[in-house]
Amino acid sequence: MEATKKHFFTDISVMLGRSMRHIFRSMDTIITVTITPIAMMLLFVYVFGGAIQAGTDNYVNYLLPGILLMAIASGISYTAYRLFTDVQRGIFERFQTMPISRSALLWGHVLTSLVSNAMSVLIIILVALLMGFRSSAGVLPWLAVAGILALFTLALTWVAAIAGMSAKTVDGASAFSYPIIFLPFISSAFVPTESMPTAVRVFAENQPVTSIVETIRDLLSGQQVGNDIWIALAWCIGIMIVAYIFAMRAYKKKV
Repeated sequence: MEATKKHFFTDISVMLGRSMRHIFRSMDTIITVTITPIAMMLLFVYVFGGAIQAGTDNYVNYLLPGILLMAIASGISYTAYRLFTDVQRGIFERFQTMPISRSALLWGHVLTSLVSNAMSVLIIILVALLMGFRSSAGVLPWLAVAGILALFTLALTWVAAIAGMSAKTVDGASAFSYPIIFLPFISSAFVPTESMPTAVRVFAENQPVTSIVETIRDLLSGQQVGNDIWIALAWCIGIMIVAYIFAMRAYKKKV
């Protein structure tokens, strides 16, 4: 059993290294993922920020959580693209003829998504600091924020895996991320939900992005976190479990 586990984790590390080499050879992936959220942050802070009533003098503090979620949603589209490319090139079948764990290739892509999106998030936070972002949070709240963002990334990555292995075209593989990228606009990411019309407000307050944004915002501002954290965790874990089940079914059909 110990040898089997060691073999499994070794295979995953090899597949992770393979995918990460593709990332580092083409850094435009990271640049593309970060440049749009950073541009949005600049636009909203320096152009629209003065006109938006968010109940805070430092709008970048209010805005940052939603921008981070947008960056992650944009980043996972590349996971779908890389999976689709491997399927089309017959990489799955080729690796299955080798003495490696059957799911190692898929897990390699999933962990690559986690690492590459963490890099994007870090870059955006550094830019936000230059724009005046400040946090009174201690180490534990920052670790909690990192954990929530990691869960959100994993949940969306498994959704991306379904698209990457099921799509018929490369456009179809990545198109699923577009609604997710724009979901923060109909949430409390940019403005308080109280300012929205009733129908829009009901949707905004009961979709996953709002609870995740509110949780991250409270953690970074050093405020007491309410029930939003449990709702956010429930959304992330629920989506991740359901997406994982369907992704593994799609994977088994391919191999």
